[in-house]
Amino acid sequence: MSTIHDQAMNYVYQQVLQRLLSFFSRAERTALQLLIQRLAVAAGGMDRIGEFKVLVIQSGTRDCCYSLALLRAAQLSIAGRAPATFQLRVATLRCNGVPASALHNLHRSFSALFLHDDPRVELLMVDHREILPFNHLAPICDDGREAGRLDLLMVGHRREWDEDLTLWDDQYLTTAEFYGQVARWSNGVDALISSDNARRQEQFLDGLDRAVRKVGIGELSRKGGGFDELFSLLDSLGGDCYRELYSQDDRVPWRPLGEFEACRRTSYIGIDDMVVGKMEERWPLLSDFLGFQADDLMLEARTGECADPLVGAFLKGLQASYTEGRTYETGVSDYLQQCLATMRRRNTPEQVCERFVSTFGNSCDLAEQRSLAASSLQKNLGLNESQLVCLLFAPFNDAGAGLERFLRTCHPGMLVAMPDLHRAMQGLHAPEQVLQWMTDVSGLPLRLICRLYAMGAVRTGEHVAQAQELPEREVTLGDRSAEG
Repeated sequence: MSTIHDQAMNYVYQQVLQRLLSFFSRAERTALQLLIQRLAVAAGGMDRIGEFKVLVIQSGTRDCCYSLALLRAAQLSIAGRAPATFQLRVATLRCNGVPASALHNLHRSFSALFLHDDPRVELLMVDHREILPFNHLAPICDDGREAGRLDLLMVGHRREWDEDLTLWDDQYLTTAEFYGQVARWSNGVDALISSDNARRQEQFLDGLDRAVRKVGIGELSRKGGGFDELFSLLDSLGGDCYRELYSQDDRVPWRPLGEFEACRRTSYIGIDDMVVGKMEERWPLLSDFLGFQADDLMLEARTGECADPLVGAFLKGLQASYTEGRTYETGVSDYLQQCLATMRRRNTPEQVCERFVSTFGNSCDLAEQRSLAASSLQKNLGLNESQLVCLLFAPFNDAGAGLERFLRTCHPGMLVAMPDLHRAMQGLHAPEQVLQWMTDVSGLPLRLICRLYAMGAVRTGEHVAQAQELPEREVTLGDRSAEG
């Protein structure tokens, strides 16, 4: 029965391969053969390919889905001509703000490629430092959602008020941990495969370097090797990138416990040179075969980027009006223009760009878009506008060096309470009303505010435009009951 089942499944897999190849151009078929050769060399020869396991990261973007299809074609092609083929570990990171459309794209592409029941394939997801079977319907766990919210705030606060707010830098730390741990889990993998070109690799490492300096665990000792040195860099960071921000009790270990190799030498295989042709030429494969559906309301964000343009525009509008001396409208307009330029630079189909403009480009809808952004911010990230504005000023670092400026600009009624605020951040007694105000306005528990207060300033060298003098403004954010 087992033999009959295996024969039937092999027939199914070969049918999948034939259909997949029917969407490939001649150049893509040539690239596929080169990929097979590259994998065989990395494995130490075709006779050892069955022992070789590769890791591919999936986030539901067009590029990820296409790369997975190319790898699956290589895996099934080898299986049809050799006694064994390489093993494939497919992993995705669950975190706040990931659109449901991305998860559904993953599920449809996995199903189209018949990955779910193939013993040569592992489909995994990581949620709150736990490795689990992939499930596109499972929501991120409550503890993971709260941890993500705190990570975003804590890393975001590690800057000075006049530096650009790179709100998503926590993603670099979380992704770095994810790469390192999922590569070591359950006997590990031999290689990470990615289609990221040299520029994207350097962008990721630049962001990771900035993030590790923010959280006080040193800096990357880079040699300019891109992802070829990724795992040695991750080893140098240690297994916990958040150890300087949180106490031991606040940090969750990676799970399942005891299933991570202490030392795993994982290499990197780049396949960016094998992604050939134009994006328009890949759409039939993506849409007709893999079931990929573009989400007009979301951007295809990479690590360190915001997927929701409403939230991104909201953030830039607030930054323009509060710290740059410009109008909210100008900040939003600049951000949307940058998004459109980025989409075109990444070869996003023009019809998708046009839908983006028609959806977000009408300045008459600015008030409605701002309201929708605030709702999305609360729903997906657990933050409100007053907490985001507090983040812009980063008032707690370096013994509260920016506190007076923050209060004078946004909460002048609390200036009289500055001595109490400083005492509270030093862990000393302060009125309960003051403690509650600090938590409400920042979104952080007092113990973490105290941690920021005790940490020195950090500069990343990325400054925003400054006004000569910022006027005091009427406070319209949050609850001012503590301001007297």
